[in-house]
Amino acid sequence: MPTYDYVCRECDYKFEEFQSMTDELLSNCPKCDGSVRRLIGGGTGLIFKGSGFYITDYKNSRGSADSQAKSSSTPKAKTETKSEKKKESSKVSD
Repeated sequence: MPTYDYVCRECDYKFEEFQSMTDELLSNCPKCDGSVRRLIGGGTGLIFKGSGFYITDYKNSRGSADSQAKSSSTPKAKTETKSEKKKESSKVSD
C-alpha cells in the first residue's frame, strides 16, 4: 500500500497517509479540519533487500570517477614496446 502526501489548504500542515489505492482521498486536515489536497510525488527508486542481492549493485559510481580523475592527473611512466627494446639493444652492440 502506498503512502500519500497531503497538505492543508488553510494551515499548510503537511502529513502522510498510508492508504490503499482504492481508498477515497482525504478531505479534512487532522489539525484544523480544513480542506486538504493530495500532493503528487515522484516516488522512490526500487530497492531490493535481502539475500541474493549485492550491496555493490547500489554503490555510488561517483567514487570510481574520482579515483579515475586522480590516476589520470598523475604522469605515467612510458612503457617500451618489444621493437623499441630491440632497436636500443642493436644500437648498444654497434
